[in-house]
Amino acid sequence: MEASSVMDTMQNNWSLVVTVVSAIFAIIGAIASHLETRRQEKIRVETLRMHVDGASLDWGSAAIDVLGRMVMFAKTRRQQTNEQSFQTNKVNLMMQLSSLIERGRMFFPNIDPEKKGAEKHGAYRGSRPPILDALVFAYYELEAMTRDDGPTGENSAAFIEECRRLLVSELQAHTDPRRRDMILGRYDKQRRSHREEALGHAASIKNRLKARRPHLEIEAQQEDPEQEAA
Repeated sequence: MEASSVMDTMQNNWSLVVTVVSAIFAIIGAIASHLETRRQEKIRVETLRMHVDGASLDWGSAAIDVLGRMVMFAKTRRQQTNEQSFQTNKVNLMMQLSSLIERGRMFFPNIDPEKKGAEKHGAYRGSRPPILDALVFAYYELEAMTRDDGPTGENSAAFIEECRRLLVSELQAHTDPRRRDMILGRYDKQRRSHREEALGHAASIKNRLKARRPHLEIEAQQEDPEQEAA
């Protein structure tokens, strides 16, 4: 009797049942659509981030290369054929560095633009981020460099090398830590399986270098973080 009553009720209210079931499916569909929209948005954001990261890393690689050439230029400046050759190479490096500074503003805008330089164009208001300071300081050092006078080539080379290290550190810090951890996690699995062999090979080369150049100061190799933790 109860089952019959239920069936009668459903038949009498069939339109209501259909409406309720349709509403439930509509809600489920809306939730699924919302989740898919969020997933697609994350993919679009990640794709854009990858493009920006790729472009900024290309820029950073070019800056690292130019600073490296500047270091060698400073070390060998007295070996230039003549003053004209020195000036030509110097100007070329300055032009490359100046271009990199301006291109770098596309990725690393000035800090606190509302607090400084209101009279300047938009891109130049505020304070330069350290990553661009590294290039600007190296530019000024190169600009002041002469073939014979001024600071020694060795000091200039060390100064520019310090600028390059600042740039590398800042460029690495600007990558997404979570994505970097994912990449390093995959790499670490491979590194563990080859670590002993690679470290042994590196130690062998280091010993050969010390034998060839006994007065050379070699930067200490960083200890394995896992060994330090142990």
